[in-house]
Amino acid sequence: MTSAAARGLLVSTMILTPALLLPNLGSDATPFVLLVALLAGVLTFVEYNSVFPSIVEFRDAAPFNRLRFAALFLTIFSLSVILRGMDAPTLMTTAVTSIGTIVGNAIDFPYSPVRMIVLMLPPDASAETVGFVRTAAGLSYMVSLIAMTAFLVLVRILNWPVRSGAFNVWVNLPLFDPTAGGDVLDRLQRDARINIALGFLLPFLVPAVVKLASDMIAPITLQHPQTLIWTLAAWTFLPASIIMRGIAMGKIADMIEEKRKRAYADAEAESNGGFQPA
Repeated sequence: MTSAAARGLLVSTMILTPALLLPNLGSDATPFVLLVALLAGVLTFVEYNSVFPSIVEFRDAAPFNRLRFAALFLTIFSLSVILRGMDAPTLMTTAVTSIGTIVGNAIDFPYSPVRMIVLMLPPDASAETVGFVRTAAGLSYMVSLIAMTAFLVLVRILNWPVRSGAFNVWVNLPLFDPTAGGDVLDRLQRDARINIALGFLLPFLVPAVVKLASDMIAPITLQHPQTLIWTLAAWTFLPASIIMRGIAMGKIADMIEEKRKRAYADAEAESNGGFQPA
């Protein structure tokens, strides 16, 4: 219960971070932010305090969700710090903004996700908005790349999730039905490929779709800083999260395939009288 309560508190703190750091939030938005933070904290507490799984995947396969939470929290905190530095610059806000500017300018090449986000802005966007979006997108993608690299190291080198103990498919994949039809191994491998491909294409597709639907969707501005922070965080976090999910499902498929091979080898050895063929 203590662990579940700590997780709920951390999730609520993450949602409240932009409201706590940004000045002049407005009295109308404060109750809504508090309500969302409270609901997210309660749902997280209920999920991790329950014995039975509901919707959170890889609940008992640490540190998958911890890594995703750390990446999202760091992204939101960094973007909030950059926006705060526009009104009240400090040494920390200047340092974070400088790092984001360097990374954003380095990644802002033709057909890159950062360039796609910048091109999504309206033609009359101010230089301040363009500079912030480039800086924020570059910093967000850097955090996402670091998270994906760290998880890939956990899977390929540190043998996640076996190193944490037995892997329970029902608890860690509550939305995956093994009896839905077809071979479980083929379905896991197919889902892994789809997730990785979708995660790779999403940073390019979303800005293009938003640009095409610019008549119906309000353009990005600095008038609503929290909306801007969550939008940019979602554009970078969701693709990284989907790719990490694809890598995880591919690893589980490899584990099932390896276990099947051992089972077939043991069955063949028993059929041969307990002797392995030379």
